[in-house]
Amino acid sequence: MPYLVALAAASALALGIAFGFWLHDEATIDYVKGSSTQEFVTTQQKTPEQKRPRKVVVRLPWPTYGLKVQRTHTSTEFKLKPPFRLRWTFKAGHVLEFPPSIAYGRLYLAQQRGRFYAVHHRTGKIVWERRFNHCSASSPTIAYRVVYHAWMQPLPCARYPRNQRGLLVAMAARTGRIIWRFHAGPFETSPLVIGRTLYVGSWDHHLYAINIGTGKPRWSFAADGEVNSSAAYSSGKIYFGTDGGSVYALDARTGRQRWRASALSRFGRREYFYATPTIAYGRVFIGNADGTLYAFGASSGRLLWAQRAGTYIYTAAAVWRRRVYVGTYDGYFMAFNAATGDRLWRFSASAAVHGAPSVIDGIVYFAACPACGSVASRYAKQGARGTYALDAESGKLVWHWPDGVFSPAVADSQHLYIVGRSRVFSFAPKRRAQKPKRKKRANQSKARSGTKSGRRAQGRPARRSKQRSSQRRSTAASRATGSRRATP
Repeated sequence: MPYLVALAAASALALGIAFGFWLHDEATIDYVKGSSTQEFVTTQQKTPEQKRPRKVVVRLPWPTYGLKVQRTHTSTEFKLKPPFRLRWTFKAGHVLEFPPSIAYGRLYLAQQRGRFYAVHHRTGKIVWERRFNHCSASSPTIAYRVVYHAWMQPLPCARYPRNQRGLLVAMAARTGRIIWRFHAGPFETSPLVIGRTLYVGSWDHHLYAINIGTGKPRWSFAADGEVNSSAAYSSGKIYFGTDGGSVYALDARTGRQRWRASALSRFGRREYFYATPTIAYGRVFIGNADGTLYAFGASSGRLLWAQRAGTYIYTAAAVWRRRVYVGTYDGYFMAFNAATGDRLWRFSASAAVHGAPSVIDGIVYFAACPACGSVASRYAKQGARGTYALDAESGKLVWHWPDGVFSPAVADSQHLYIVGRSRVFSFAPKRRAQKPKRKKRANQSKARSGTKSGRRAQGRPARRSKQRSSQRRSTAASRATGSRRATP
């Protein structure tokens, strides 16, 4: 018995010491405050609000993860606001960790257990389907009427060993015909197409640049860890994060390293970047698993600000009107000032926030993940799943849907698509009831029908009014004469 008491006391002491070290380490981390005077570009060409040509919007409403190659997760082109009415529901048969991409009137999406679908955007019916013996945790990319999708390890999706084989595949957008395949380590990133080159990261620590015409590598870059952070593009550079705690900027044409930045150190080590970088205002915004949101200079790689947000950040950031939006595993969703890093507002969700938000027509959408972080070493909020829609400016709740776990919202010009755990829901704005038109008066219609132009006959009523006024004057005069005669 004394031995057990001593063991319990020693365990409690060790936990207390570890907690004290954590508090000391957290207190000594030098979070950086930003400024709007340093590498903050707000010209129209550098903002996420920049509009695409109308033809592109119609043909390729949401062609890749994050909508644009800068991965901004923001659309100002679609006028879709609550309240909504449900149009159709599509059942994918298994977990949908990433949202669909939309092009040519179809939604292209992969569920976690190897099925890939092309779904008609108006009906929710399957146009074509392909099955692969691989797992999926990414969104496809559509370009030049070809769908590109990256697959992870073979079924049944065992996480180890990490040297399993992955698959990158190109399919005809109209029919699903396989055009080419490329094998490397498992791909847990969404492909990015720039010109005739596709960029994709892998568990094997490499970022690959693939010729989309042949499926052959143009070049590959060896990073300091697994590349599970999807690549983003801006101004001739490719940006991505790694499990080694680094953010890289490479020359898009040659693969040469332009700069490399790192996360802040805790206990002598750096945690990993799973989130996809977002490029806006001349900056790279990216969250780290240590719960910190970072802003690096897109040209220099210099740390411009770092802000503590929560226990973990897995979500890619959305940007809109100089605001940056992310969620955390402790159940909070927040907006930060893109220039300074100051927190503008915070919303408490029902559970951990894992997937990337989307800003559509001034509304920011995100989902609550009930099981994310259930075995994590730090706190992760457990609760009900669901999709939240907040006013992007104020953070106030404007709409809620009971399904949604990861990245919930994409759109085209007519519909909002909400991604549930294993279903896709298509919504359209509710039509406002129109006021009934008043019936025209019978005399107005008669008056108009009696004229050549259809307008009211102006002269006739005027003559009537003159006759009535003269009758009134004569009546008044006769009354006055009669009264004078009656006076003694």
